[in-house]
Amino acid sequence: MTLLTSPLHDRHVALGAKLADFGGWEMPIEYPGGGVLKEHEAVRQRVGVFDVSHLGKASVRGVGAKDFLNRCLSNDLDKIKPGQAQYTLCCDPSGGVVDDLIAYLHADHAVFLIPNAANTAEVVRRLAAAAPDGLAIVNQHREYGVLAVQGPQSAELLTRLGLPTGHDYMSWVDAQWEGRSGIVCRTGYTGEHGYELLPRWDDAAPLWDALLAAGEDLGVMACGLGARDTLRTEMGYPLHGQDLSLDISPVQARAGWAVGWAKEEFWGRDALLAEKAAGPHRILRGLESLDRGIPRAHMSVLRDGAPVGEVTSGTFSPTKRVGIGLALLAPEVAVGDEVTVDVRGRTSTMKVVTPPFVEASTR
Repeated sequence: MTLLTSPLHDRHVALGAKLADFGGWEMPIEYPGGGVLKEHEAVRQRVGVFDVSHLGKASVRGVGAKDFLNRCLSNDLDKIKPGQAQYTLCCDPSGGVVDDLIAYLHADHAVFLIPNAANTAEVVRRLAAAAPDGLAIVNQHREYGVLAVQGPQSAELLTRLGLPTGHDYMSWVDAQWEGRSGIVCRTGYTGEHGYELLPRWDDAAPLWDALLAAGEDLGVMACGLGARDTLRTEMGYPLHGQDLSLDISPVQARAGWAVGWAKEEFWGRDALLAEKAAGPHRILRGLESLDRGIPRAHMSVLRDGAPVGEVTSGTFSPTKRVGIGLALLAPEVAVGDEVTVDVRGRTSTMKVVTPPFVEASTR
């Protein structure tokens, strides 16, 4: 299969990035001279810039667009106003998660969506199949780039380019940069104060160049998806396909906060209400290593020698300097319990905790 490439592909090649398949896209995992640990540190302490243009983009336009989406997606769009964004889920009738995505509300007749790369076509397909006449569901995957600028110095970096920074978390504004139009969103996937910039596809490369040049004295670093994964794991943010999936419901993943339980209609509502009432047969928890073990996806979790779950995501935490992970565990396994993980044939002891593993600084 031929991999898709972002509008910054030539920049990544020129920087010597290690590239890999991510959701059908050839994307940078890390860069020489930095690597995951240093890129992670740059975001936690200074500022990093990520190319996440592989993320999907889609628009829903027409009379009743917001109300239509509110009957489909899990969260309640009536809780936000134009200019705000909302994390939400696209579920199927079984209650499983087709995708998790961000909805940007422009108006009652216009909503912009950012799904995950590999799931964009399926989300668009399901919405289009359900949409009434007069609503346009448009896949705009390759019309916009997405640059994530994350870290304590992110606002300073954007200010140097004349871009707006004062809007609230989970909101967005239209912006201009050197005569080019785009969107500046106060969102991100790292737990730090940060922004996601949506320039037009052909404007992404010059904006990337400008960000790296303007932030040189701030210690800005180009960051790959390896650091993005360690950063999101420290925050306990789920990754679709691992911590959320068609087999892992929002009730199991402790993502019920992204479900508008009072709504009369949304995809998967009956199944999710039933699971919530009965109690899930497994729950997503955090694991923190008490020794040198590093949990990885699909490793077995045991308590007193008996299997009680499986790791869904795991990594070495550059901030805490220990192994951390997320795991689906039997409901009787409580926060504070000690469990063991089979780390490549070696037993590692870990404590069950509630994420995040480090303090969030998104505000």
